[in-house]
Amino acid sequence: MPESYWHISHSNFFSQIAPDDIRQLEQASKIRKFKRGEAIYLPADDADGVMLLTSGRVKLCHLTHEGKQSIFVFVEPGEIFGELSVVDCGKREEYAEAVENSQIVLIPCEKVQWVMAKYPHISLGITKLIGFRRRRIERRLKNLLFRSNRERLIYLILELVEQYGVATEQGVELKIKLSHQDLANIIGSTRETVTVVLGQLQSEGFLQIARRRLTVTNAEGLSSQVDEPVNLQPVQTDAPKRPPTLAVF
Repeated sequence: MPESYWHISHSNFFSQIAPDDIRQLEQASKIRKFKRGEAIYLPADDADGVMLLTSGRVKLCHLTHEGKQSIFVFVEPGEIFGELSVVDCGKREEYAEAVENSQIVLIPCEKVQWVMAKYPHISLGITKLIGFRRRRIERRLKNLLFRSNRERLIYLILELVEQYGVATEQGVELKIKLSHQDLANIIGSTRETVTVVLGQLQSEGFLQIARRRLTVTNAEGLSSQVDEPVNLQPVQTDAPKRPPTLAVF
């Protein structure tokens, strides 16, 4: 069985379609590997397909003319990205970079459109994904415009609890590797400010940073620092392997 066939058939989006249709997708798809820090695609590249991440981690960003990054989202194994190509096969608008050594399956947009027309649940799934990522970006934009650096960082930490939180005896441990600069790039701040705010939150008893791990020790108290309800139920990733622990450096 070709490797791309296995990855497509075991993905959440395509697992329920007929084997013959999976085979057609596989025959049209390509597997590519990227080293850590390597660009997967750039703004203005042709949006020629949807990408299924099979291993590693990818970040989707906006790049300013000065080369600064604003991180929109992290993509985990088993998830797709570049999904806007199914509605607009024009040019990419965002920048995609491998955060770790990564492998993707590139599925041509016309093949994804074909399978969406044949299987309504796939069309609905991709529509929901587009809506979910848009809502997350809109929430971050609202925070950027109207919240302080402290509030923006708290919102981000609570968002990471939802996505990557794992309950432990000490609290909720985050299982994703991010630097202070990464956190700053997500909330539109500076590394120095993030370091100061994390130190404040730790001294106030909301979180603990030790041995390169970040644990939220008082999630309810942290949530009370902002004025909107946040889902504090930790959710495990659907990735086939557990992502590494958040590193603080």
